[in-house]
Amino acid sequence: MLVLLPPSETKRAGGDGPPLDLAALSHDADLGAVRKELADELVALAADRPAARAALGVSARQDAEIDRNAALFTSPTMPALDRYTGVLYDALDAGSFTRAVRDRARSRLAVQSALFGVVGADDPIPAYRLSAGSKLPGSGTLASRWRPVADPLLARIAAGELVVDLRSGGYAALGAVPGAVTVNVLAERPDGSRSVVSHHNKSHKGGLARLLAASRAEPADATAVARIARRAGHTVERDGDHLDLVIPA
Repeated sequence: MLVLLPPSETKRAGGDGPPLDLAALSHDADLGAVRKELADELVALAADRPAARAALGVSARQDAEIDRNAALFTSPTMPALDRYTGVLYDALDAGSFTRAVRDRARSRLAVQSALFGVVGADDPIPAYRLSAGSKLPGSGTLASRWRPVADPLLARIAAGELVVDLRSGGYAALGAVPGAVTVNVLAERPDGSRSVVSHHNKSHKGGLARLLAASRAEPADATAVARIARRAGHTVERDGDHLDLVIPA
């Protein structure tokens, strides 16, 4: 099983790993060329502050994000699972994993980065700023650049193991996963009416990712994924390969 996570705009600073080595990242044979193009463009863009702010959607008060991009090849790295922060990663709480869970997470969790494509949980990456909706000057959308290489890679992965796709829409657009288990979080009111959860959606998906990383079971389909969540006390409804995680409003 592979659980595919979105990244986060916020990232932990620092690290104690060596500078970025693109060839050391997972799936280099498939994704390496696009990674190199994007990384080089991002470093070059950092020299033009106004253009970088426009492309990245940041203000002058966030120029530190541009500085991170300028130092992409020289700053320290840390495992991707530890680099990303924010609501989903707070709920995942990888820092509290036991050694056994971390070992399972290493093979079960991956992140869909706008800059690096699909990276493994332990892939060493620096802090950077690039979102799925960013558009670098003189090039197409990130989806148009990633999908020709990401689609066949993700199709091969999905042909060999179950993929639970927890990515948000923008990151799901960077590569399609045939037959993946998808998840929505729905809030149920006392009168039985429901609505899609927005604010706490990432937290509940992070919690589900933690359950799946920690489980000793090897789920092969949506039914088995739902079973793991239900054993943890969650209300889950299945419709084919899609799961609704239902929480009280």
